[in-house]
Amino acid sequence: MSEQSVASAPPDGVRKGESRVGLVRRARRINRELAEAYPYAHPELDFENPYELLVATVLSAQTTDLRVNQTTPALFAKYPTPEDLAAADPEELEQILRPTGFFRAKAKSLLGLSAALRDRFGGEVPGKLKDLVTLPGVGRKTANVVLGNAFGVPGITVDTHFGRLARRFGWTTSEDPEKVEQDVAALFPKSEWTMLSHRVVFHGRRVCHSRKPACGACPITALCPAYGEGETDPEKAKKLLKYELGGAPGQRLKPPPDFPGKPAPPLGAE
Repeated sequence: MSEQSVASAPPDGVRKGESRVGLVRRARRINRELAEAYPYAHPELDFENPYELLVATVLSAQTTDLRVNQTTPALFAKYPTPEDLAAADPEELEQILRPTGFFRAKAKSLLGLSAALRDRFGGEVPGKLKDLVTLPGVGRKTANVVLGNAFGVPGITVDTHFGRLARRFGWTTSEDPEKVEQDVAALFPKSEWTMLSHRVVFHGRRVCHSRKPACGACPITALCPAYGEGETDPEKAKKLLKYELGGAPGQRLKPPPDFPGKPAPPLGAE
């Protein structure tokens, strides 16, 4: 991180009188508390290799990971490699992608993406940010997902959940994803970036919802400046919990072995 990036994080957080050192300590304690709450945090897209993760992440725009996971089995069965996908009939591809929404635009992105992998990278997904962001439909968020989870390269994934919680926690005041990424990166060791992303997104999906956060069921209330924006009654808050915390399936059809929830149902079996 450059000096400019480090300085871009709010020096006093949102807590009155909180110093820069205090902000860093509180941020890292939140990360530790979330690690205890979600020791099984993981990427919620099903994938078996970098190509599958890249495609799934592109498809996840404007839809749920569940819907992507329900769609990709048929997609990868028909197009198991970038070369296969690049040669796909556009109309057939669109029909497979229809459940994910915006299927025409997504089909166009995947055709361009797979052709670029075939022609410029020998059919392999590149393991560098500067290369990934040159691919059609791939921005920093998608690139960081792939780097962190397929290549072990630390990265912060700023989706809508992560950005919302970063602002509620006082880690940033920015609405711009790249600025949020810079501000949050300045608070944590690089080695924590990928797992931090999973934990924050998990918490945002399960507890710290956009419209009505379940504050009364939150494990980090003492550390959160936004406590009280949502339901504070423990019993009422408990009813707002989602996925495994609410007794419902997760988003993956093939969750990792340590996931305490139920696998999601395949397409058409909900």
